[in-house]
Amino acid sequence: MGSRSKRHFVPKDFVVPSELKTAKFRLRMLSIDDVEKDFEAVVSSPARLSQVWPDSGWPAGLTLRQNLIDLGWHEKEFQNRSSFAYTMVAPDESRVLGCVYFYPTDKAGYDAEVFLWVRESEAATDLDRDLFEIVQRWLASDWPFEHPAYPGRTISWELWDSLPIK
Repeated sequence: MGSRSKRHFVPKDFVVPSELKTAKFRLRMLSIDDVEKDFEAVVSSPARLSQVWPDSGWPAGLTLRQNLIDLGWHEKEFQNRSSFAYTMVAPDESRVLGCVYFYPTDKAGYDAEVFLWVRESEAATDLDRDLFEIVQRWLASDWPFEHPAYPGRTISWELWDSLPIK
């Protein structure tokens, strides 16, 4: 793996994947162009999102304008290579089905924090399980992370919060 600077989450020579296509969905960079479909998915899924980020209270009270600002921030971070947010869309782009996020971490023993969610309307399907398995394989095959963490999924929040800082 190449060298990393504080500014860059991935090596400077790493080519960031622009998308991942499957028969059920497509992952691509989350951008401001997704604001309306993303907003609809987010506000329809507060119970799912509270499982991903249990202490945040998000998305309670979220407005379309606030979502636009949030998406702009994610898009800029992606362009700066400091974090990566992918929207999960239906193959025909008609709906946002969820999101995947890769963030740097300060936790010892890990080089990335990975979060993902699938919209509430897909809760009864296998989409969440499928997404998690596909993302794990994608990270192992196409990304430079050696020890990604999945807080709230493969490691409890209690244990995660107690881990030492690098």
